Amino acid sequence: MTPEITPELSADSAPVAEEPTPRLRVLAAMSGGVDSAVAAALAVEAGYDVTGVHMALSRQPGTLRTGSRGCCTVEDAFDARRVCDLLGIPFYVWDFSAEFVEDVVADFLSEYSAGRTPNPCLRCNEKIKFAALLDRALALGFDAVATGHHVKIIDGVLHRSVDEAKDQSYVLAVLTKDQLAHSMFPLGSQNKDWVRAEAERRGFSVAKKPDSYDICFIPDGDTRGYLTEKLGVKTGSVVDVETGEVLAQHEGTFGYTIGQRKGLNLGRPAADGRPRYVLDIEPVSGTVTVGSAERLDISVITGENPVFSTGVEPSFPMRTVIQVRAHGGTVGGSADLVDGRVRVTLDEPVRGIAPGQTLVLYDVGNEYVIGSATIIRAG
Repeated sequence: MTPEITPELSADSAPVAEEPTPRLRVLAAMSGGVDSAVAAALAVEAGYDVTGVHMALSRQPGTLRTGSRGCCTVEDAFDARRVCDLLGIPFYVWDFSAEFVEDVVADFLSEYSAGRTPNPCLRCNEKIKFAALLDRALALGFDAVATGHHVKIIDGVLHRSVDEAKDQSYVLAVLTKDQLAHSMFPLGSQNKDWVRAEAERRGFSVAKKPDSYDICFIPDGDTRGYLTEKLGVKTGSVVDVETGEVLAQHEGTFGYTIGQRKGLNLGRPAADGRPRYVLDIEPVSGTVTVGSAERLDISVITGENPVFSTGVEPSFPMRTVIQVRAHGGTVGGSADLVDGRVRVTLDEPVRGIAPGQTLVLYDVGNEYVIGSATIIRAG
C-alpha cells in the first residue's frame, strides 16, 4: 500500500492543485422559444457543461408553424442557434421526425379513430422529449436534459410551478421516477414575466416571441379538416339521446369530442330550446349521441396504465386532488387502485370528460404530482 503523501507548505511553496470535480453535462432542449432559451442560460450560469440541441420533428418543418401556432420550424432552429451562440455553447439539430410520426402523430390518429380524445403534447413529452431525447442524451454521456417547462422538482418529486397560469405539471405527470431523476427544469421558481425580462436583459431575440399553442402538426388549427384528410370521410349519424331521432349526418366521428357544443350543424333546436352537447362517440357504428349539458356531469372516472411519479405505489384508498385537462381546474376526490386501474370518485361532478384524456392525481394540498393514468371510462 502506497503511503499517503501530504505536501508541506511554506512561504516558498504553492498549494498542490486538487483534481477538479467534473462538471455535470447537461443537454438543453432548445425549442427556439423564450422559455427554453432562458432555461439554457440558467443552466450555463449554474456552472454546468451545457450543449444545446433542437429537435427536428418534421421532414417538412415549414408546415409546422403559422404565426404563434405550431413549433419546430427552420425558423425556430435558427432562433435556438442564435441563443446558443450568445451563450457560447455547442448547438446541434437532432432528427426525431420518424419517432414523432410513429409515437405522436400516428397515436393521435389512432385515438381519434377509436372515438377517444388524445393529448398529443403530453404524448410528445412522454415519448419524444423524455424518452427518445433523454435516452440518446444518456447514451452520449450527458447527465441530464434541461427544458423550459414551468415545473419544479423537489427531492425527486414533480411539483407545480410558482406561476399557476403557466404550470405544466399536468403534461409531465406521465414521467417516471428515473426520467425525472435525469431532468432539470430551471424555470419552476419563476413566472413568465420574469422569463421574458431575463431574455430581454440577455439580448435574446426571442424575448418577445409569442408562445406556441395548439397542436404543432396542425398549425392552422383545423383539427377536423386534418383528421378528414388523414382518415377519410366515414359517414354516420348524430342522434338525440332522449328521442333516438337522427338529427344530422356527419363525415366522421373523429370530428367530435365529448362536451362539444359548436359545429354540430343540427339544423333545429331541441324540443326545450336548450343547446345540445356531444355525450358519446361510437366509432364502429358511426353514431354521435347528443343531449343536454346535465348529462355531461361525471362523478366517477377510471384510468388505466397508471404511472406513479415517485416510483412507489401510494397507499390506496386516498384523498387527492384531480385534474383532467391541461388548462382545466381541479376538484377534490377519493382515489383507489382496483385491478391495476385507478378509480376516482369526485367530490363534485365535472363536465365533458372523455376517454383518452389523462387524469392526474395531486396531493391534497395541490402542490405535487402523485401519479397519472389514461382515462378509459367516465360515468
